[in-house]
Amino acid sequence: MLKTRFTELVGCAVPIQQAGMGTLAHPALAAAVSNAGALGMVSVANLPPDVLSRILDDMTGHTKAPFGCNFLMHKVWDSEAECIALAASRARVVDFFWRDPDPELVRVVHGEGALACWQVGSREEAVAAAKAGCDLVVAQGIEAGGHVRGTFSLLALLDEVLEAVDVPVIAAGGISGGRAMAAVLAAGASAVRVGTRFVAAEETAAHPVYLNALFGARAKDTVYTEAFGANWPNAPHRVLRSSLEAAQRFEGDVVAEYTSQYTGNQLVMRKFEAFAAPLRATGHIEAAPHWAGEGVGAVRRLQPAAEIIREMAGEAEDLLKKWG
Repeated sequence: MLKTRFTELVGCAVPIQQAGMGTLAHPALAAAVSNAGALGMVSVANLPPDVLSRILDDMTGHTKAPFGCNFLMHKVWDSEAECIALAASRARVVDFFWRDPDPELVRVVHGEGALACWQVGSREEAVAAAKAGCDLVVAQGIEAGGHVRGTFSLLALLDEVLEAVDVPVIAAGGISGGRAMAAVLAAGASAVRVGTRFVAAEETAAHPVYLNALFGARAKDTVYTEAFGANWPNAPHRVLRSSLEAAQRFEGDVVAEYTSQYTGNQLVMRKFEAFAAPLRATGHIEAAPHWAGEGVGAVRRLQPAAEIIREMAGEAEDLLKKWG
């Protein structure tokens, strides 16, 4: 079994961190990932404390293994500090993305006994995260699906970040198979962050239209754009080109609707908004953003999360032994 600084620090058996995947990173997926020995992440940003508490109850009811909470920090909300403290009191890792590293938020996390992690896209951001007190840093290359902080390739970024910080570094961007996992571990990463491959986990409950678009897609079928920025401008992201073209053709305003699992509220997804369509959504799903990284070619079928983890970790371990 692969042992790294990440597995030792976090208490996991496998050096894989599930990415924060918005509405798709819910407790069923995160618990399945954690129960399989990796680090499951539940996405919890912009929620009121009572809803967050229910999500955390759901998590701890389904796993006793370490898990994390992901906060997408593109805006400030009223109960931000309270929610971060609440998450840190229950999760092993509190993970931040987008906002510049903030020492005060890291202090909140540490005050509740959790580890702080920040996802960055440059050497300078990685240094800032380490100086802020983060225990882990995620280096995200431009190959990543969803919102992308990095502006150049993962291996080049990883080289710069590993040279600049002493904390364990998690590699993110286009990693969906064992070969890519082995490559970045051999380069010095302590773990990998996986998103696109987990969209096709049985526990994710992604919409079938989204899944069918992923199956058979390759790196060339993705596009780096800012098109799906109606509710979050100036935030580059990577999607399947087919979903961008469908959105450009769509003549209406409301693309899809669904009911929130935890609040019961009816939610509306408008054209060019940055929301992935969950299983329960109805409407023109083909015109919603189909987040996908350049590793999408490894996504071939629906699988249990545990099987995905076994395949990736097993192939990576075999390759690392072969490479010596």
